[in-house]
Amino acid sequence: MDRKYVTETVLADTAGIARGVDILRAGGLVAVPTETVYGLAARADSEEAVGQIFEAKGRPAFNPLIVHVLDIAAAEAIAEIDERARMLADRFWPGPLTMVLSRRPDAQLAPQIAAGLPTVAVRSPAHPAMRAILEGLGKALAAPSANASETVSPTSAAHVLATLDGRIDAVVDGGPTERGLESTIIALREDGRWSLLREGPITRQDLDSVLGEETPSNGAIEAPGQLARHYAPGKPVRLNARHAEEGEFLIGFGSVTGDVTLSESGDINEAARNLYACLHWAREAPQLRIAVAAIPDEGIGKAINDRLRRAAAPGS
Repeated sequence: MDRKYVTETVLADTAGIARGVDILRAGGLVAVPTETVYGLAARADSEEAVGQIFEAKGRPAFNPLIVHVLDIAAAEAIAEIDERARMLADRFWPGPLTMVLSRRPDAQLAPQIAAGLPTVAVRSPAHPAMRAILEGLGKALAAPSANASETVSPTSAAHVLATLDGRIDAVVDGGPTERGLESTIIALREDGRWSLLREGPITRQDLDSVLGEETPSNGAIEAPGQLARHYAPGKPVRLNARHAEEGEFLIGFGSVTGDVTLSESGDINEAARNLYACLHWAREAPQLRIAVAAIPDEGIGKAINDRLRRAAAPGS
């Protein structure tokens, strides 16, 4: 890997937050913990800084970015906020919900963020480190997951460094993330319809209770996390395994005991927190293939299975 930077690791304390803010203000790249996964942050108003995100990750230009804001007032500066968006923000922000909304014509955003679309994906994160950086900087941040494109998402500073060491300026180490899966993404259509674009911690049932029945999307790329091949550990992945076959590293769940386990007790929320850590362990294991026990396809289990299907897609 070509090393463009000497990547610093700083703690998520007062000094570390201040250092992160300084780097971002100067147009640099900083990996920051959120409640979901670590995000690779850059000033959303800087074309040069946002361009460095795509370069560091090896991210395709057609894949849009999520913009992180402190609150609904900051979101209103870049997106058209209707009553539905305001209701969702009141209920789920700060938290793991991203809304794809019509972009304001006067939004101060680097053009690469939208990937040619008339919309912007926006969320208000809950993690205190990310919120402190947003407040200290006073600007919105573009922040996809802090890992090389198509690889396993990071839920610790070590995971970030596994693929981005030498490619970014710094990592703010806030320990393991709480949720472990990327945010739920929905599109709010101008005609009043809505579509779930990516499963996540906020479930379809949660959204139904606020918005009513969903109108499914047409499958076009409107937001991150929609590529068929994603979250790849670099080895073939077999799903719904009851035991390990020869040459497989087994990720267990519940009664299926593995080399590691998502949750020995069968707790689906614990499984979500541990998913990417287990995939990172599997990637580093000597076995050439990975097997994963079956996960109930309900609640956040739908998001777990979504990530696993993409990890197991041909070519992953």
